[in-house]
Amino acid sequence: MDISILRAPLDNISHLRTLFLHELNHQFICNKCHLYGWADTYLFTLNGEAAGYGAVWGTDRRQDRDTIFEFYLLPPHRRFADDIFRQFHALCGAIYVEVQSNDVLLASLLYAHARNIRAEAILFEDHITTRLQMPGAVFREVTAEDAGAEDNEYLLEHNGQVVATGGLMLNYNHPYADIYMAVKEAHRGRGYGSYIVQQLKSEAYRRGKVPAARCNILNRVSQSTLEKAGLVVCGHRLKGDIG
Repeated sequence: MDISILRAPLDNISHLRTLFLHELNHQFICNKCHLYGWADTYLFTLNGEAAGYGAVWGTDRRQDRDTIFEFYLLPPHRRFADDIFRQFHALCGAIYVEVQSNDVLLASLLYAHARNIRAEAILFEDHITTRLQMPGAVFREVTAEDAGAEDNEYLLEHNGQVVATGGLMLNYNHPYADIYMAVKEAHRGRGYGSYIVQQLKSEAYRRGKVPAARCNILNRVSQSTLEKAGLVVCGHRLKGDIG
């Protein structure tokens, strides 16, 4: 078996990335690394035939290439995953692996080849349509007159006061939209977070997108807020040391 691993431009492995994202069937939170040129990609061949690809980027500095974050093989070649992963690691010199737990292939390689594995984020997908009610609340787009909310797309007013802001990040794999939001400190603990997430979900669907979200592994308040708005945990962002 002749394994070859060579740097390749994104265009050369885009058809393999399409298969990877289709198989993942979830929001891929590192998709923007390719959009912004933060990653290097490699083509894997077996006996001269395209077998898969891998990608590396920098965990803390965008100019570094110290982290494997994508590793995909076509199904007929997955029995060689360990050998290809070892050669890929030796070539790229990465010291970390980052993976979503719902990426089954790379997650299994993380557990086989890495140590000090830790979860860094909780990933969410939409599950149910909620019917949270908040009389007097107005969800609307941010305008030029909304001082202090310019970095957001939408806001929530209640009884004439802005209580929360948020929006949809669209630099993830199609068709997903990542929900972000913040409740003003003086108004926390009153259900505004879940209500604005519910409204942002509806806006995502109106725009032809599938809502998704994530939060820090220790942020139990955000987790509860997202779950009350009908989102459920679909995985975790994991990281481990290799080398």
